Amino acid sequence: MAKNSTGRHTELVSISDGLATAEIAPTAGGALASYRWWRNGAAVDWLRPADSAAIDRRDAGAMACFPLVPYSNRIRGGRFEFAGRIVELPTAPDDPHYEHGHGWRRPWTVARHEAGAVVLRYRHTADSWPWSYEAEQEIALTDGRLCVTVAVRNLSDAPMPLGFGLHPYFPSTPWTHIQAPVSGMWETDAEVLPTRHVPPPAGADPSTGFDVSEVDFDTVFTGWTRRARISWPEQGRQLDIEAEAPLDFLVLYTPPGEPYFCAEPVSNITDAFNRPGGEETGRIVLAPGQKLSASVRFTPSLAV
Repeated sequence: MAKNSTGRHTELVSISDGLATAEIAPTAGGALASYRWWRNGAAVDWLRPADSAAIDRRDAGAMACFPLVPYSNRIRGGRFEFAGRIVELPTAPDDPHYEHGHGWRRPWTVARHEAGAVVLRYRHTADSWPWSYEAEQEIALTDGRLCVTVAVRNLSDAPMPLGFGLHPYFPSTPWTHIQAPVSGMWETDAEVLPTRHVPPPAGADPSTGFDVSEVDFDTVFTGWTRRARISWPEQGRQLDIEAEAPLDFLVLYTPPGEPYFCAEPVSNITDAFNRPGGEETGRIVLAPGQKLSASVRFTPSLAV
């Protein structure tokens, strides 16, 4: 990937509102590469920043945040039935359930770029996913806050199943704490596919909060109020997350020993297209021509 004379990657798109800056990598799955404040000349990263190697290889999974369309998480075996049609997605040994759909795998185009906002688009032509659709992200900064709006429009002439959301990565320290009101969670099998809906564990209930370093989750939580707060008490900072319906589920991924964790606002549980339950799974059916959108706002604060 080309760099200019300052060493910056020329394919990154930058936005700023004077307090915050964000860099976006349209060709790397429409991902955010960074979102940071500047304080006394030093960067305060609110999302895990991508390094140069990740940017060079256009690796959305190593970025700060990437979009989830047309569904979140896994579909068992990459296969499901919808409206009498069998859909089989292109799985691989290292991706046996075609995780997270298309958006993070494909380049997006810049539809609009202003000082503090950028709009990206991805258009999918029917293939093994037999529906055409258009996805759009508006990424905007206002007074230091980040707002990401994801929209999907069904361009096909038949109803399309849908799920969507965001996959942000946050810095994790030994004292990082998260609190998010929820009412239940899905236990999973060895392939991280849901097996049983249960109450959250008493010792690691997001509703009361916990230190990220003390849990090992790759879990969909239900009954989420679409609010969460992450704090780094030793650094005197916190980040409030506010999502809109239908992003009614929260995925927490807290890999032990890693310097990051994920708190993902999403509209569907894992493998929603293969499970009965409609609203309980979050599976949406988008009519021909119908468009659906939702925003996620990230509001940081620093101790004085």
